[in-house]
Amino acid sequence: MEILFDEIPSLDLADFMAGNPEKKAEFVRKLGEAYQNIGFVAIKNHGLSKELQDRLYSSITTFFTLPDVVKSQYEKPEIGFQRGYTGKGKEHAKGRNTGDLKEFYHIGQDLAGIPDTDPIKSEYPPNCWPKEISQFKEDALEAYRTLENAGRQMLRAIAINLDLEEDFFEDKVMHGNSILRQIHYFPIENPEEVPADAVRAAEHGDINLITLLMGASADGLQVLRRDGKWIPITALPDQLVVNVGDMLERLTNKKLKSTIHRVVNPPREKMNTSRYSIPFFMHPRSEMDLSCLSGCVSEDNPKQFTDINAGGFLEERLRELGLRK
Repeated sequence: MEILFDEIPSLDLADFMAGNPEKKAEFVRKLGEAYQNIGFVAIKNHGLSKELQDRLYSSITTFFTLPDVVKSQYEKPEIGFQRGYTGKGKEHAKGRNTGDLKEFYHIGQDLAGIPDTDPIKSEYPPNCWPKEISQFKEDALEAYRTLENAGRQMLRAIAINLDLEEDFFEDKVMHGNSILRQIHYFPIENPEEVPADAVRAAEHGDINLITLLMGASADGLQVLRRDGKWIPITALPDQLVVNVGDMLERLTNKKLKSTIHRVVNPPREKMNTSRYSIPFFMHPRSEMDLSCLSGCVSEDNPKQFTDINAGGFLEERLRELGLRK
């Protein structure tokens, strides 16, 4: 039975991790219910401290106030902007040509943490760090590791909900191609000078398995409910918003929903203000098979996707977003 949530459900990750079988089972049940209906939950006790979040936001605020000529030194178009800075309006949603009203900075796996014996190491470019901000690297890598660990726990709960072994995703996300994206939705001083259809982030689904989003600096995130109604997403300061991405929807043959969402422009009188947001896009290793799970294919729900691996799907989507030529 479809449930039309008026707000995204809130869950406590400690219920899953604390060792109480009843609480763990209830967490898994509620998570599955949410992901089969709206594709989003808010979780607390995820391990990311407010102090670290505050330091991260301080760093990115400082970085994005630098002149464009300085920021552009950290652009890496030759690797599809998968590390470092991506300039204003260079990414657009799938199916659109108008660039989003944002700029962002990408951080990937720390190569020092991947053994030389793991062939995945050769697939990843090194991170680049803005020399203007001394604390940037340390804080970003700590946040990356913390969010990656929280994401692994969420995937364990998802695996149980899908009647898989709890550790089904473990080897698939070990040293996975995850990205910490630090976003600045920049002020618009003269709204009449931007394209009429330009928005902060046009409606889209995320590419990856799951996304973990810490609280943004301002409102604007909305999710499209099954009945076509857009509902605002708000999380308490101690929560992360965690949503299903397209890879997980594909793997589960749409049993779990990668819900369309967007970041709307503020009222015209507030267009000259900034909004900051930091999502963690949890990706698997490139060789992960995204073929629909046999347990999610039935006569009532026939297979809806062609077979592809995670690396191939990512390349396909990066081209659609205008980040890869």
